[in-house]
Amino acid sequence: MPAGKILVVDDDKNLVELVKLRLESANYDVTVALREEDALEAVKREPFDLSIVDLQLIRQDGISLMQEFHSISSSEMPVIILTGHGTIESAVEAMKKGAYSYLTKPFEPRDLLLQIEKALEKRHLTAEVNRLKGLVEEKYDFANIVAKSEKMQRVLETVSRIAQTDSTVYIHGESGTGKELIAKAIHLASVRKEKSFVAINCAALPETLLESELFGHEKGAFTGAVRSTRGLFTQAHGGSIFLDEIGDMPLSTQAKLLRVLQERQFYPLGSEKLVAVDVRVIVATQKELEDEVKKSLFREDLFFRIHVIPIRLPSLRERKEDIPHLVDHFLRKFSRQMKKEIKGLTPQAMQRLMLHDWPGNVRELENAIEYAVAMTQQNIINEDFVLQGKGAPQELAESRGKGEISQDTLKPLKEARNAFERDYLVHLLKLSEGNVSQAAKLAGKYRADFYDLLKKHGLKADEFKKSK
Repeated sequence: MPAGKILVVDDDKNLVELVKLRLESANYDVTVALREEDALEAVKREPFDLSIVDLQLIRQDGISLMQEFHSISSSEMPVIILTGHGTIESAVEAMKKGAYSYLTKPFEPRDLLLQIEKALEKRHLTAEVNRLKGLVEEKYDFANIVAKSEKMQRVLETVSRIAQTDSTVYIHGESGTGKELIAKAIHLASVRKEKSFVAINCAALPETLLESELFGHEKGAFTGAVRSTRGLFTQAHGGSIFLDEIGDMPLSTQAKLLRVLQERQFYPLGSEKLVAVDVRVIVATQKELEDEVKKSLFREDLFFRIHVIPIRLPSLRERKEDIPHLVDHFLRKFSRQMKKEIKGLTPQAMQRLMLHDWPGNVRELENAIEYAVAMTQQNIINEDFVLQGKGAPQELAESRGKGEISQDTLKPLKEARNAFERDYLVHLLKLSEGNVSQAAKLAGKYRADFYDLLKKHGLKADEFKKSK
């Protein structure tokens, strides 16, 4: 097995061939490029562990080429700059801009091999640290899978059985049931766990942008494409890709996805060169895709291609025995985040949670507990705060506290939900000081979906940022 894949870029053909010979004798897999455009094509086509780049190229300098490499590659590969005696100052500047090191021509082969060995060792250590950090974060999220109920136990049993296969998984469930969490569990239990888990919400992006995100694009492929980028399929090479809300994928993108699933290769937007990938595909939807197929809104051939191993996630109202355990988990989570010592809920508060239908499922329950923890000033949460957290209007909570409800107090259901939704968004924006990414994360929403909610209620995140 090669010690690493290395790209050598220099317009000096003799030097390139000599370096290639030396590196291959040291068991490296070497690709050479005499022109900048050939080097860029190579980086788009396949990942490299390291690149050796001459500072003075035909059309541009090695620093700008290095920066283009880093913009294409999802993880910055180390670059060793080759320089002459008169350009050492420029080589030092290259290191400030991200180069690993430089070598002055002429150089000893053993010096080059030593630099490569050190660079690859540093890259491997960095990758391992990032991988372990990611796994810790994923396993922390994995704790959200509270599965005391028989239905969820069956789901996790299925996950354990199919995780080691490479078959496509089809997860179906209502919004907020934890589809992405199950997808992550499948990835972490598979042989691909040390590689990337890449997720995208197919409903959150317009058609052209979705294709670009999935498959990448060439510079100039469309308006605003100022540089070439690798798509999520390429970034997930060797790992897993999770396509959430696949039922909202445009038909044209469905056709391209079908080819990728069949052939495991594709053309990035604006490119004429095929990119091959090895990925495990996991999809999820809250729609009934069989009905979408009948309406000609989803391709039948794609449906059969993705419907290999189906997993149905039960709604929270179907597994209410999990509610007390979920409440306990979320209480610990938000108490720790908000530095509060919440001991639990009153029996009346828990009863109200058990009687609610939870149309938003686990995500709605999580939001309700977060709201209650944020608002309470006691170490036991009473039913009024739980009522607020699950979507009842303020007037209804106050009336119930007094033991009276009148027709004048009640609002229509739609108006009450909108009122709570707006109040909840305001609360999140205050809590995050206008940081949309943080607020969206707290709400369990994608950024694009969260922006849509802000627009719906006429809220601007900037108005909640603290003035400096």
